[in-house]
Amino acid sequence: MKRFFFAGVLVILQCLAILSSAADTTDIRFEYKTERLNSKEVLLSVTARLAPGVKLYAMQRADTDALYSNIIFDTTIARLFSGTVTEKGAKQSEKDASVNAAVNFFTDSVSWQQKIHLDPNDSLVAGVQVNYLYKKGEEYLPGEEAGRLYVEPGEKAPDNADIQNRSLLWIFLTAFGGGLLALLTPCVYSMIPVTVSFFTKRSKTRMEGRKNAVIYSLSIIFIFTFIGFLITLIWGPTALNDISTNWIFNLFIFLVFIIFGISFLGAFEITLPSSWSNKADSKANASSFLGIFFMALVLVVVSFSCTGPILGLLLPVIFKGGYAGPLIGFFGFSLALAIPFALFAFFPSWLNSLSKPGGWMNAIKVTLGFIELALALKFLSNADLARGWRLLDREIFIAAWIVIFILLGIYLLGKLKFHHDDELPKNDFGLPYLSVTRLLFAMTSLIFAVYMIPGLWGAPLKGISAFVPPMGTQDFNADDLPSGFRFPVAGAVTAHNEAGEAEVLPQPVKYHEEMKKNEPDVVVNNGMITYFDYQEALAVARKQKKPLMLDFTGINCVNCRKMEGQVWSDPRVMQRLKDDFVIVSLYVDVHNVYIPRQEQYFSKTLNRQVETLGDLNADMQVSKFGANTQPYYFFLDGNEQRLAPEGYGYDPDINKFIKLLDAVKEAYNKGGVAN
Repeated sequence: MKRFFFAGVLVILQCLAILSSAADTTDIRFEYKTERLNSKEVLLSVTARLAPGVKLYAMQRADTDALYSNIIFDTTIARLFSGTVTEKGAKQSEKDASVNAAVNFFTDSVSWQQKIHLDPNDSLVAGVQVNYLYKKGEEYLPGEEAGRLYVEPGEKAPDNADIQNRSLLWIFLTAFGGGLLALLTPCVYSMIPVTVSFFTKRSKTRMEGRKNAVIYSLSIIFIFTFIGFLITLIWGPTALNDISTNWIFNLFIFLVFIIFGISFLGAFEITLPSSWSNKADSKANASSFLGIFFMALVLVVVSFSCTGPILGLLLPVIFKGGYAGPLIGFFGFSLALAIPFALFAFFPSWLNSLSKPGGWMNAIKVTLGFIELALALKFLSNADLARGWRLLDREIFIAAWIVIFILLGIYLLGKLKFHHDDELPKNDFGLPYLSVTRLLFAMTSLIFAVYMIPGLWGAPLKGISAFVPPMGTQDFNADDLPSGFRFPVAGAVTAHNEAGEAEVLPQPVKYHEEMKKNEPDVVVNNGMITYFDYQEALAVARKQKKPLMLDFTGINCVNCRKMEGQVWSDPRVMQRLKDDFVIVSLYVDVHNVYIPRQEQYFSKTLNRQVETLGDLNADMQVSKFGANTQPYYFFLDGNEQRLAPEGYGYDPDINKFIKLLDAVKEAYNKGGVAN
């Protein structure tokens, strides 16, 4: 009798609620997720996120429960169920006066989970129905939610035994290879002049040079192994990339490079206060260690935009070695990065001890000063792009580099003198002359400056497209001039369908005004349309019946610009991208463009509230695709199923990328997955 009484009360409450007010969809947001636990089990999860002031009633566990919610996973797959539905969250209890009984509820979030048995090569689409009841203020509001869960084949997590049996030596060698690869990236190479100048100024004997080299290398290993590991462990998988793209860090590095550059030009000497120097001398030159450690820290910070993607590729490997895996992996990576720097750092000390001081040494310092000023502008540009200040647009940046490298060429020709410069050496006739080496460097600098001049009018400058701001920031472009005065454009705005007919993709709308300035040169110069919102691009892909290409990228991603400039710009690649795909550029480092308030949510992956477009895209990449590197490309069909089992990261092999695009297109036409 009591059971029927409570049931009647619940029906009355629900009817009154329906008549008085409908459930507000912003009060509760539902998320769906699948996860392969091992080779035999998959976890289906439905999570409800609650707005403040909302009480969502828990599942019915007893006949006496008066106010409750229910979740029903697809009964057609009941044979696959492993156990019953579990409910996870901070459950609370109180006595509800309306039913005169204790009720269970949640005020933050709750996850309902169901384990199923599924072979690793099998896929699954399962429906789920949630009938829920919640209280907001004094109102009892019912609601229904229907969703689908997708399980893809071949994405099983390794068994615990497999993880424990992984060879730590294999993890070390893989990470070590990644460190060697990182040495070839532009960001690490750009730090070599700073390292040379630093040890050139500090090392006066061979022994001192060797000691400094060892300290420098050990500092790199320490910083990468411990600090990088702890940041990733504590703040999550996107922390390293967040640091490298943070505008405050980029401004800090800009100031450091400016100060060093001006110092190397002879304006002043960077020295510690005399009191510090005296104290340092009394403590075995401790300041030398601090200075070397600082330089190692600068290397680690400024190289993250290039080494971060490689570390991101290695994380899935090194985190599968138990507690020792991350330590061994980061150590192997940093060791590979440090050894060449140590060997290179030995050379200036050896050169200084054998060569007599002279004008050549100051010429090296001044040359490095010019280069550091140029690099400083790159970091200022990073901060400028991140904040949208528009202080250093493309033509201003290029103009500044042209001036810097013209002045460097004039200096190397001996026509520009600084405070510490000597006269040029004299030949047998007593006349000053240029060495062939110095002349060649002067010619290189001037040729580079001349090469950049067309960029002032919108030329693509493929050779340095990874460093200059995107074409969207350029106010003047020769393409806007009448025909006959324009630079040639590689393509048109239209694409072609399979019938060979020209068609125009719908223009992007969402976030386009805020993001169009970040479009890379190769996109602008080829008239290619890219979208900035995933759902908008998905809708276009469905309508056009084309595969969707997800381009996870970044404003300050050097490797992204290299991939676009070297691979996308190839006519064969560009034609395929324009004709056969719908492309959405998902920038993970845009933190000044906010998503609508009703779309904001808390991300457990990022461990913070997702409020910006960058956070939204970063969370999508990590949580949906298990990757955290840029560039990274994924291909989906209209049902959001992958057309390629794996993503595609930074790899400038044009033929390999073409082969992938063709395989994805063929898989889309056949309704399968590319091999």
